[in-house]
Amino acid sequence: MSSCCGDTLGLFALVSYLPDPLAGFLDRLRIELVPDTRPHSHVTILPPRPLHTEIEASIRLIEQKCGQAAPFTVELGDIEIFDCSSVVYLSIGRGERELKSLYTELNQGPLAYHEPFEYHPHITLTQYAGPGESVRLAAVARERWHAWRGPRSFTVETMSFVQHVVPQVWADVALAPLLAPAPVG
Repeated sequence: MSSCCGDTLGLFALVSYLPDPLAGFLDRLRIELVPDTRPHSHVTILPPRPLHTEIEASIRLIEQKCGQAAPFTVELGDIEIFDCSSVVYLSIGRGERELKSLYTELNQGPLAYHEPFEYHPHITLTQYAGPGESVRLAAVARERWHAWRGPRSFTVETMSFVQHVVPQVWADVALAPLLAPAPVG
């Protein structure tokens, strides 16, 4: 889970995990770039935020909005660096519009939060490095990404509502499929 805004312990976020083999490749790349990290490759829909109400209200909103959204494909682009934070990331090509739409639909009610930065869908590869170190790490990441012959896209079908419970550990609180089937009975 990335954050340009410091410590996220205790905060909540909404993500979609990447499938293997792409996730495995990106997790190994993150460990190569930052050996002490514990990656779980994902795209963030709602960046880390506090909750100001019961968790159940947030989960209901997530289930409702995700149940109305169709699964969609995300295609990954190039390795880039955020100027504000020196975070090295994989850009999103196709699927960016859908991710931004989900962000807008979900950043309301019990999940409303004013982000310190404009929402910019991406896959984080490194964070907390200085500008010079980020340039070096981005060069390594570009080389590995260029050599990767596996998939560069994935389908977003499920959202995971997560909480930062201890340093480097985000726990799944609830799962919400996109276009959930109507209840029977």
